[in-house]
Amino acid sequence: MSSVLLSTDKICRRYGERWALRPLSVSLNKGDAVAVLGANGAGKSTLLKLLSGQIKPSAGTLTYADMRDDYRSHVGVLSHSHHLYAGLTALENLKFYASLYGVDNPNERALTLLERVEMSKYKDELVRNYSRGMLQRVSIARTMLNEPAIIMMDEPHTGLDKAAMGILSGMSDELRGQGRTLLLITHDISVAYNFADKLLVLSGGQCLYFDKKPATLAECERLYEDML
Repeated sequence: MSSVLLSTDKICRRYGERWALRPLSVSLNKGDAVAVLGANGAGKSTLLKLLSGQIKPSAGTLTYADMRDDYRSHVGVLSHSHHLYAGLTALENLKFYASLYGVDNPNERALTLLERVEMSKYKDELVRNYSRGMLQRVSIARTMLNEPAIIMMDEPHTGLDKAAMGILSGMSDELRGQGRTLLLITHDISVAYNFADKLLVLSGGQCLYFDKKPATLAECERLYEDML
């Protein structure tokens, strides 16, 4: 049986005459941890939106293996926006999203995740009163509600304090151990190197590299500098 979870065939996105992402053909396997590297405007966020189904490609196709129903129900996305309702508590937010995803025992699932991100004692406070770091913690929990097969993260470390970064790192390790596929968008090469086993480098909407990461961070930095 193939281990490919997601594949693209010449997928691209154009806005008028401008290429946000040029034709790209890649495959992500079950259990992969892939870091997408590139400067601002390289096409990283466009790629994430395409792969997560938030926008449609201008051309090309995406194929999600073993997902005969709505593939978006198998995807978790952690982005700059926390997507939480300010007038609800953390617990109410998670229960609401759990109901949308059709999660069994939504209250129990929400409480378990709030404990995992160390937000249990704030579960009944309105989200509007949270700090940026607290919002990001609850957003991490929201992303994991439906136990997604693939988790896509767009610069997830932004706004996180040291403790929250440890939580995210620990959860990422757990998810990899469970055979989940992780995709990380970042412009920080050291973050990419420490997170990933594969690198995808974009520049001007074009893929310059997609393969296993080099053996050392220094080699990774040289490779990246030589391509840009």
